[in-house]
Amino acid sequence: METLNRTAGHFYEFDAFRLDVGRRLLLRDGEAVTLAPRIFNMLLVLIEHRGAVLGKDELMKQLWSDTVVEENNLTVIISALRKALGENRRQHRYIVTIPGQGYSFVAEVRESLGDGREEASEEKEFHRSAGFALPLRASGRKLILTGLLLLVIISFFAYLLLTRKSNPAEIETPVRTIAVLPFRSLGRESGDEYLSLGMADALITRLGNLRQVITRPTSAVLKYSESGANPLAAGRELAVDALLEGRIQKLEDRIRVTVQLIRVSDGQPLWSEKFDEQFTNIFAVQDSISEQVARALALKLSSAEREQLTKRHTENTEAFQLYLKGRYFWNKRSVEGLQKAREYFQRAIERDPGYALAYAGLADCYNLLSYYSGLSPKESFPKAKAAAERALELDESLAEAHASLALALMCFDWDWAGAEREYKRALELNPRYATAHQWYAEYLAVMGRQGEALASIKRAGETDPLSLIVTVGEGYIGYYGRDFDATIRQSEKALEMDLSFVPAYSFLGWGYLQKRMFAEAIGALQKAVSLSDGDARMVGELGHAYAVSGQKAQAREIIKQLELKSQRQYVSPYEIALVYAGLAEKEQALAWLRKAVEERAWQLMFLRVEPKLDLLRADSRFTGLLRDVGLAR
Repeated sequence: METLNRTAGHFYEFDAFRLDVGRRLLLRDGEAVTLAPRIFNMLLVLIEHRGAVLGKDELMKQLWSDTVVEENNLTVIISALRKALGENRRQHRYIVTIPGQGYSFVAEVRESLGDGREEASEEKEFHRSAGFALPLRASGRKLILTGLLLLVIISFFAYLLLTRKSNPAEIETPVRTIAVLPFRSLGRESGDEYLSLGMADALITRLGNLRQVITRPTSAVLKYSESGANPLAAGRELAVDALLEGRIQKLEDRIRVTVQLIRVSDGQPLWSEKFDEQFTNIFAVQDSISEQVARALALKLSSAEREQLTKRHTENTEAFQLYLKGRYFWNKRSVEGLQKAREYFQRAIERDPGYALAYAGLADCYNLLSYYSGLSPKESFPKAKAAAERALELDESLAEAHASLALALMCFDWDWAGAEREYKRALELNPRYATAHQWYAEYLAVMGRQGEALASIKRAGETDPLSLIVTVGEGYIGYYGRDFDATIRQSEKALEMDLSFVPAYSFLGWGYLQKRMFAEAIGALQKAVSLSDGDARMVGELGHAYAVSGQKAQAREIIKQLELKSQRQYVSPYEIALVYAGLAEKEQALAWLRKAVEERAWQLMFLRVEPKLDLLRADSRFTGLLRDVGLAR
């Protein structure tokens, strides 16, 4: 087999593996990996054609040119090779099966002819374009001329292929959904994870404003930051028609970005491009990628959409990096993560006081710090409102800032008309903004507009189907509409995706409790308390469950715990009121709810629809509370 005959001193490296072609030896971290001859040949063929899809017929021809064999033999060898490489069933880091097509080797490969310099071919080219000299070896004038001729021929056919693939007319099925994966870093100096994620985040923000295509949000692609993630598998999991993936490399003051748009159904590239720029021109690269992707998808853009594609929220690269780090930690949705995010957003604003998107991020931090018991409502929401208003002074068209302002108006000001106005404006500006749909669904549930609330949370799910908070969101919207089976169903669905997701256990407990499945409810809420390190909200809900189930001693112990905790950190009076409501001690429950009104606890926005407070509704004092919050009918 001609394709398998190679000279000594020819090596391929990927991850911890080194393939010595001359010695027909595979090493992992210097240790030999035993491979049968056919399996070694399979690996070599796949690596030599890396990035391409090799059909089963082609592989069988390469491996058994002189023998008639069954296709099953090929499957057996692929399986054995995957086992030797340590691949598992869920994540194929090296060999990807393309259904109905064949196989492709997708890992980054470094090739060497044995001279000790084993940089990846892209890195070598980048060094040359950046002005760094590399030695050129040749075996004579004839060899050089032959090589140049082959290069011209290959380049010509590559040009024809790329031109055909990038022609929008060749896209047989319109692309309606797209994901931008975190870019992969190449080289020793480009390992900043925020740069890799940041390029994706910036492109998601731009493409997310297009109305003809749904772009998955950054939160949906965060988990694919691992360099070994299989792009096509990610695309199928994200349920998109196409995905944008790229590699990014920074060397001194230069940056290289290689990017391609891939059709998920068959792995075929629709468009690809390479950019070499000064690092300060990173925003120009983003402009060009956004425009060319829209062109490749054959989208007919309005003038406003064309403007959004190349809109720059800052020209300061340092501020941009700080913003990206802020969003990274904000997406962790924990008190510690939110506090770190707040610091990065503030530093971004210091670098660029006109950075509207950083103010919107700061507003999001303060909003959620109250949600997660990190700050009291009177500390957090006024700061959230101020940051959102400043963002809108700088850029009124920022959907994120309108949504952040709406949340503060809803949770703290109880300005219901103002909140709805801001939510509608956010969704008018960006109909695909999943978080705005989620928060607006909560508003609609509070108003008792259950049908609209469910429609809004489902639209959030269409944009971000893998979002855990949106998945359980459909459950808690159902809870406020007294559909407790939906609450349980959606909570269990979220736990299938992530067994450590605290809100899912909390809402699962709510659903079980209303169905009087007390043991199940207490078990779920105990898990929520444990996983959240004793978060006051989870503790209060557990206390309520103890009380309703007749375990009054445990419920009173919870009240003591909350009162002690309040001496060290903020604890909402609403949580203590919940426990007293479960104990059917109306006087105490109403008294603590009055304190919650004075402190403007955000949980009071659900006062009119919360089933756990049904025992109090007939009391005129409860009606007075509803009136104070602006929710009296």
